[in-house]
Amino acid sequence: MPLPHRSRPFGDLEATVMDLLWSADRPLLVREVLDLLPARPAYTTVMTVMDNLHRKGWLIRERDGRAWRYAPAVSRQAYTARLMNDALATSTDRAGALARFAEQIAEEDAEALARALDEALAQRRNTQRTARRRDAQRRDAATQ
Repeated sequence: MPLPHRSRPFGDLEATVMDLLWSADRPLLVREVLDLLPARPAYTTVMTVMDNLHRKGWLIRERDGRAWRYAPAVSRQAYTARLMNDALATSTDRAGALARFAEQIAEEDAEALARALDEALAQRRNTQRTARRRDAQRRDAATQ
């Protein structure tokens, strides 16, 4: 699923709502989210925030009687990756920014990043090989 466009992190209440929904084992009603919030904003405030997050593509919802149940449209990891990509996009020297990032992260994070890059590159190469094979088969079938 494509990620919604967002050029800045969530606001405080949006972030708290998203954290609750990412941690939940099922879609939640506005009332359930409200009951889990540490602060007690008005029901209509939480409802509006959740509706806005839905409208922006961050939440999906399904009817439950007269109410809506909400769930995240993307994982916490996908959101974090989007923030990282948005931050990278602000640099005029992407390679330099990536190099500085790699120098600053903890060793275990650098190792996880190296593994993730290896896996992503291998998957891309495999996808490209498959596409080339499929294109060649189509060309061969068209010439016969």
